[in-house]
Amino acid sequence: MGKPSTNTVVITGATSGSGPGLDEASSNQDYDVVATSRSAERLQATAGKVNAGERFLALIASCLLCSAAVGADLTEKPAVAGAGVKLYALDCGHMEFKDMGMFADTGEYDGTAGKLTASCFVIKHPKGTLLWDSGLGDKIAETPQGIDLFGGQIHFSVPLTVASQLKQIGLAAADITYVSFSHLHLDHAGNANMFPSSTWILNSNEIAWATAAPPPFGVDPSLFSGYKTVKTQMIDGDCDVFGDGTVRILKAPGHTPGHSVLELTLRKAGVVILSGDLYHVHENRTFQRVPTFNYDRADTLASIDRIEKIVKNTKARFVVQHDAADLKTLPKFPAYLD
Repeated sequence: MGKPSTNTVVITGATSGSGPGLDEASSNQDYDVVATSRSAERLQATAGKVNAGERFLALIASCLLCSAAVGADLTEKPAVAGAGVKLYALDCGHMEFKDMGMFADTGEYDGTAGKLTASCFVIKHPKGTLLWDSGLGDKIAETPQGIDLFGGQIHFSVPLTVASQLKQIGLAAADITYVSFSHLHLDHAGNANMFPSSTWILNSNEIAWATAAPPPFGVDPSLFSGYKTVKTQMIDGDCDVFGDGTVRILKAPGHTPGHSVLELTLRKAGVVILSGDLYHVHENRTFQRVPTFNYDRADTLASIDRIEKIVKNTKARFVVQHDAADLKTLPKFPAYLD
């Protein structure tokens, strides 16, 4: 049996007496029950609307917080979309794997050797400069032959330092307005501490995960220990870095809890999306393969679905950051894409 309606309560009260001689107190009591029931329902409905409204306002506030916090003028739009925005692709190291098996949990790469590029990017904008990812770390360049990790299974080398490449385009570390990371694995955060004067835009879920004890696989907290003292902007979702829609950090968790990709709108090239580690190689994009060490497989696939829809809707150029062939399609540094 279902819950009695308000009308049922009224009818029961009105017919429970002796016809025309219905007791007035009983009748009033029944109507009090009805009034109370209706009032409670109205209060619940009102509370539901208020709670929903509060949640909606909180969501809007979180979307606006990133741009407001980094000093962007939310009312300002460029006369031409992407005008003055430039993308530089830096060589931030190289990685050689004796076994690429970790990059697919379905076994396609088991026993196969392979190479990946560690890339990072400078985005010049009329309002400032963003460094997206920071590579393996200039310290490795002090060892010209490179270093071995994980019992010799992975070899890292850094032929060019980030500092020297910044100098080529007229920048020093102190000139970088913002630093942000697709995630905090060591091949993306290696030079983080080089930028103590910059504002670090960090995903709160990512920093909580990466600073847990013991450190997760592939994370070296000492590489980004500066987050404790630098100026930071914590985000949970997407972030419009300069407030005009041309440089947007897009939430794409799965590889790590706070993993993101970067969407750029350039005047000539149009929309360009930098992958982070949504994929490591083109085959993973083609076949939606998921690495064995990803934090959450379901989140990875959901992020792939979201980002691929954005790529389709914006007709974006998609760059797999670890794929040397993709990086070769970008202007050779110090040239830039605009």
